[in-house]
Amino acid sequence: MKINYIICAFLLMFSGPLLAQQQFLSKGRIEYERKINVHRQFENEDGDEWFKEYISKVPKFHNSVFRLSFEGTKTSYRQVGEMDTKTDSWVIGPSKENIIVTDLDKQLQQSMKKVYEDSYLVQDSIRKMEWKLEAETRVIAGFECKKAVGRICDSVYVVAFYTEEILVNGGPESFSGLPGMILGLAIPRLYTTWFATKVDLVDSPPNEFNAPTKGKKITADGLQSMLKKSLKDWGKQGQRNVWWVML
Repeated sequence: MKINYIICAFLLMFSGPLLAQQQFLSKGRIEYERKINVHRQFENEDGDEWFKEYISKVPKFHNSVFRLSFEGTKTSYRQVGEMDTKTDSWVIGPSKENIIVTDLDKQLQQSMKKVYEDSYLVQDSIRKMEWKLEAETRVIAGFECKKAVGRICDSVYVVAFYTEEILVNGGPESFSGLPGMILGLAIPRLYTTWFATKVDLVDSPPNEFNAPTKGKKITADGLQSMLKKSLKDWGKQGQRNVWWVML
């Protein structure tokens, strides 16, 4: 009996810290580092020698920081920092000023998307994606994440890593719909990745989840259709910009 008591006490002593580490978050703040391989985006681009020389002088990678606040069934996503401010905005795609507020309970998403000189207020239901869950795992920002593969704009594949330890099933940009929070994202055709660098258990200010109000009102399908028409003569760059805006 004494031996059993000692064994039980030993197990409790070491299981306590392990149980404490297993936490399931429903509110907090995530910082993502977005990394674009600029040179790879343009390596097969048609253009004259001036254009090729210009791209060769641009830094190979462009890094920026985005913040996702989440609480209950709401998320808010926006850029909060840029590590390289010298690269022209047209080189890195028209999405850095996006503000995206999502209500997962109501299945609604309201976004402010800047397309060059124009701002659009996109009010629509959350994008439906068919995710294929896979067995691969990796640790991101201290959380064990599982792999999933999806697709946007019919042919653009997306690789996501999500954690079930964060109960809100959101993610960077407009991505959601997995059994947990997306902490890692890669879009090979845009040569771009988003990876969480830290997750903080903090309260968000009351206005954090206020929907954006600036811009011309439009639906997601309407915006995509308009962009395809206006950028149809831009070649590969035009097609890529449509993908960027529709993230």
